[in-house]
Amino acid sequence: MARPKCCRRVAGEPACAIFKPAGIPASALDEIVLSIDEFEAIRLADFDGLYHDQAAKKMNVSRQTFGRIIEAARHKIAQVLIKGLALRIEGGEIEMAEVRKFKCYECQHIWEIPYGTGRPGGCPSCQSVNVRRTIEDRGFAAGGRRRMGQGRGCRGMQQK
Repeated sequence: MARPKCCRRVAGEPACAIFKPAGIPASALDEIVLSIDEFEAIRLADFDGLYHDQAAKKMNVSRQTFGRIIEAARHKIAQVLIKGLALRIEGGEIEMAEVRKFKCYECQHIWEIPYGTGRPGGCPSCQSVNVRRTIEDRGFAAGGRRRMGQGRGCRGMQQK
């Protein structure tokens, strides 16, 4: 019997859950499912340019496990590109990393960053340095200090 998968920590869910070739209805395409942890591995290694050992620490897995995750993700993405399939991003045994929300008081842009990454140097939208934590993220909106419950425990995302 195979060992159960441990939870993989991810910084957030993708902005879009499905990608498909232009001009073809999604119902006419076969799909490949990329799990959210595979998506996170692609983000960390290929988009952020982290080494596998750094990315593995962020995801709370071993370097070898990260290598297997990224290899599977890249294989699925290659299949999508070469065969013209639809890519759906969902599922996986994941836990959300705790995040902080910041607001730019110049352009009103709101964004999230994980705890432990330091204070942002400026707004990612307009580069202004007039940024602060959002009021609700500070924990005072409910009349007292509170911790956001995000990132506690593992939530299994069921694949359809």
